[in-house]
Amino acid sequence: MTFLSATLDRVKPSPTIAVSNLAAELKAAGKDVIGLGAGEPDFDTPDNVKAAAVAAIDAGKTKYTAVDGIAELKAAICAKFARENGLTYEPAQVSVGTGGKQILYNALMATLNPGDEVIIPAPYWVSYPDMVLLAGGEPVVVECGIEDAFKMTPEALEAAITPKTKWLIFNSPSNPTGAGYSWDEMKALTEVLMRHPHVWVMTDDMYEHLVYGDFTFCTPAQVEPGLYDRTLTCNGVSKAYAMTGWRIGYAAGPKELIAAMRKIQSQSTSNPCSVSQWAAVEALNGPQDFIEGNKAVFRRRRDLVVEMLNEATGITCPVPDGAFYVYPSIAGCLGKTSAGGVKIGDDEAFAKALLEEKGVAVVFGSAFGLSPNFRVSYATSDEALKEACARIQAFCAELS
Repeated sequence: MTFLSATLDRVKPSPTIAVSNLAAELKAAGKDVIGLGAGEPDFDTPDNVKAAAVAAIDAGKTKYTAVDGIAELKAAICAKFARENGLTYEPAQVSVGTGGKQILYNALMATLNPGDEVIIPAPYWVSYPDMVLLAGGEPVVVECGIEDAFKMTPEALEAAITPKTKWLIFNSPSNPTGAGYSWDEMKALTEVLMRHPHVWVMTDDMYEHLVYGDFTFCTPAQVEPGLYDRTLTCNGVSKAYAMTGWRIGYAAGPKELIAAMRKIQSQSTSNPCSVSQWAAVEALNGPQDFIEGNKAVFRRRRDLVVEMLNEATGITCPVPDGAFYVYPSIAGCLGKTSAGGVKIGDDEAFAKALLEEKGVAVVFGSAFGLSPNFRVSYATSDEALKEACARIQAFCAELS
């Protein structure tokens, strides 16, 4: 249709949402499908958080709020950053949006001019490049292969920086790989950034609390205080608190940037849901002990999936540090033909044939900018994961 914006030609719909929708449609049609595409915990929101939302409704806290967050939530966010990350912010440095995605989008819209470059390590969350394009910028994708544990090296970061670089988008632990950067690895990257004072850092710390084993989370401004004045530290309640549908994300950074993001939000969505904001206050200020229990479940599922996928012919699956995803390579499957006659030329063909022939929905690696891989979300029941991995093993065993 000719009246649509030419900007739409620069972007594509979210592949992860498309996979989840397709799996749901096939299930509704009566097909036996196991969906491993959804990026959300299968746990329920904690009872104390739900109770806080009900209390807010009963108290009539259902009106418009300040555009970018109630004072109580901003105070809780400041306390969280001080308590958990050693970062000191005041409420004027905090923005609350309708999910983490809006926070990132607002920041890009508020800062990018045509020709500005944004460095994005790949594999990346599917929305990063398209949000940059919508905001008029140019994504600069840096491939971080399995040989580097899906992590960007200081040398690769240095090589990607140009005079046009405006931002580095940094996600640890990563969606889709679960790879996390240690303090020393982060320090090596921040040393590069300190040599380039025109480059700002946008962190996506959404999986901060979902880390396993000896891995310890850290964020760039915490590791290098010299980056504080050009870092937007982004987070939210979606993953750790099982609150994906409540749609609350937040960030802290320089006052001027936060004010610009507030202006964007004031003319788009205005305030996030009032009830969700009060629920988020309780999430951040209330008991945190349930997180350890959830992590233990996720770690068990991670180990199950990694072990079973590594037993599949042609698949190599690294062990992730955090989040609830694995990102196995199918390099050993390429060039083969499935039992249904599909030539496995790339990871998209693999994922489509796997869904059609075995009823397992995964997201193909090219959606995340690095092939030949696919993403599995293990945020579902042990039984579903065992059955799905058994089907993937059978699919690979039948390749010829």
